[in-house]
Amino acid sequence: MSFARALFLISALALGGCEDMMDNLDPSSEDLRPTIDENTEGHRVGQTAPDFTIPDTLDNSVTMSAELQGANGIVLYFTMWCPICDAHMTHMRSNIMPNYPNVKFYFIDYVSGSVQFARTAQISNGYADATVLVDTDQAVMNLYNATMGTTVVIGSDGVVAMNEDYKDGSRLNEILGALP
Repeated sequence: MSFARALFLISALALGGCEDMMDNLDPSSEDLRPTIDENTEGHRVGQTAPDFTIPDTLDNSVTMSAELQGANGIVLYFTMWCPICDAHMTHMRSNIMPNYPNVKFYFIDYVSGSVQFARTAQISNGYADATVLVDTDQAVMNLYNATMGTTVVIGSDGVVAMNEDYKDGSRLNEILGALP
């Protein structure tokens, strides 16, 4: 019993001495993200969106900057065809996309590994009518620091207006409603 008490006392003292090394878990309303220089290219809101060219599931090359021509904006949704992604994409297709006919929506498959497998996943999941881009080497995913469910909005000026996880679509609706 005395060994356990001694071990506890030593542990408490050791952890108490790590005060400067522990995360600050006190909440604050201060935004601690780095300031963004709006004249730089990157994935953060306010930065110029990195351009890319990748194939769609019909093996046509799609270049983001070309797709922005004549559009109010572009929405990229990163999918891995899981039930959560399906729920998000179904919600987006039913409740968001019809309200923004001048915005181009692209689902990006970053897990299938080939155009052929991505096309199979697209059809088997009921998205044959949607435009699905195939990010075989996850280059676009890395450009936008994306993961499953990441939703990126790029305005007609080529600037990132949103880059965050899809939740219920309200934030996406808000951002799209503010596009010129």
